[in-house]
Amino acid sequence: MITKQDKNIARKKRHLRVRKNLFGTAERPRLNVFRSNKHIYAQLIDDINGVTLASASTVDKEFSTQATGNTDAAKIVGEMIAKRALDKGHKQVVFDRGGYLYHGRVKTLADAAREAGLEF
Repeated sequence: MITKQDKNIARKKRHLRVRKNLFGTAERPRLNVFRSNKHIYAQLIDDINGVTLASASTVDKEFSTQATGNTDAAKIVGEMIAKRALDKGHKQVVFDRGGYLYHGRVKTLADAAREAGLEF
């Protein structure tokens, strides 16, 4: 039987394998996604300086929807991170799915960010 811990270890190995080739700069930051069972988080990261430029999640005070762990919430977070990125002058980003499959909430967040104006 596969436990939750085994799945998370496999996800972290996938994430490290992908992160070898992904790198965020000040001009084109990395859009990182983390999802838990209850929430979803997105960050714009400049890897050269090691700073987070913008972030959005379902735990933000501006987040108004009751359900936080579904695709509707992921869509709202995608729109929020795109708006915050565009406000700071970042139109192009590198998408980092965090070792998760590009499916479900991760895909919904990415599609919503694209529709709101981010390019990746």
